[in-house]
Amino acid sequence: MRMISRRLGRLVYLTAPLALTFVGIVLLSLGVAYLFIHAYRTMEGLPPVFSFLTLQFIPRLWRGILLLVFGLGVLGYGLWKLSELVVIPVDEHTQSPDGELVVGFQQAGKPPQVVVLSGGAGMLVLASLGSHVEKMTCIVPIHDPVEYYYRAAGLFNFQNVYYVVPTPTPLDVLAELDDGQQVDVRHVALNPALAERHVERLILRDPAAAAMPLPRVVAETIRDADAIILGPGSLFESVLPNLLLDAFRQAVAQSRARKIYICNLMTEPGRTTGFGVGDHLRMIKQYAGFSPDYVLVNAQRIDSEVHRLYAAANQSPVYLSPEEYEETAVLAGDRDSQRRLVVEGSVVIEADLSSSVIQYTATLENPNQSRAVRVLRHDGEKLTATILELLRRT
Repeated sequence: MRMISRRLGRLVYLTAPLALTFVGIVLLSLGVAYLFIHAYRTMEGLPPVFSFLTLQFIPRLWRGILLLVFGLGVLGYGLWKLSELVVIPVDEHTQSPDGELVVGFQQAGKPPQVVVLSGGAGMLVLASLGSHVEKMTCIVPIHDPVEYYYRAAGLFNFQNVYYVVPTPTPLDVLAELDDGQQVDVRHVALNPALAERHVERLILRDPAAAAMPLPRVVAETIRDADAIILGPGSLFESVLPNLLLDAFRQAVAQSRARKIYICNLMTEPGRTTGFGVGDHLRMIKQYAGFSPDYVLVNAQRIDSEVHRLYAAANQSPVYLSPEEYEETAVLAGDRDSQRRLVVEGSVVIEADLSSSVIQYTATLENPNQSRAVRVLRHDGEKLTATILELLRRT
């Protein structure tokens, strides 16, 4: 029903023109009918086929009902096909990348509501998405809301962007590593001795906190969302912690919103060392109880210099391995019926999603001295364009 209403919603702004067209067709049909009646009553020697074409062998009442039913069927099918062809950009700056027919620049239906599960940095990357949606609500991780409030303060500069916390007080989240150690999830990446490890599971220091009720505003936000975006951000620090709450996990799983996971560009030392796309998705499935509908994977070739810098920090690109392919599927709305890969139940969307930027960092040995390094980051504009295109098509 959501797909049908969304598709027919594209035609709302065409109501007046379609109504006038319908009236014109009715008047034209009446004119043709009167001409047929005139010819039938005044002309002699008409061939038998004329009587057949005018359905004279059917009683007049049933003849009218039959034509009405058939006409409504044809009209409905025509409107359905029209809704497939007419696509209205959200605003005058929106492009039509696939050469589709664009009629006007009025807004097609109600803009979507989006929920983002990420940390402060990820929220800022996606902040520009707010100007294209009705509302974008960022739900910060449970373990350090004060820090993420501080890091996300810049969100006030963006349109339609809000953020909320899922718990009234911070909760301690521990990461159990593959060697059995339990470390605060925020501190794993800071310890070079753990760089070759990876997280086996996340746990709450206080197991009873998992039963904590969900604030009403968070529950309603998830319920009303058209899309729930997981990431961008650290898988174990920013995306998964909230799913340790039973009520939160159930609310997301039961939501009809499309779930979109933005996969990490690089592995994280001590957290996702050795992980591929499939490993990230399996972790989400383990904690969320479902596979995201779509996973966005960076397909951009990484500069060799950047690659070496990350390798020195025990990080590697998160690529899609051929061994992870399960099947292929056609993405709804694809006119070319392009078949896409499915991994762990999620449709994979590969696109250029990153940019290489210069970042100045200080060392613990000499805090007063900074050095410039090239790092790879998700590009907000590229992500926004990809997400909007995916939401439009589905």
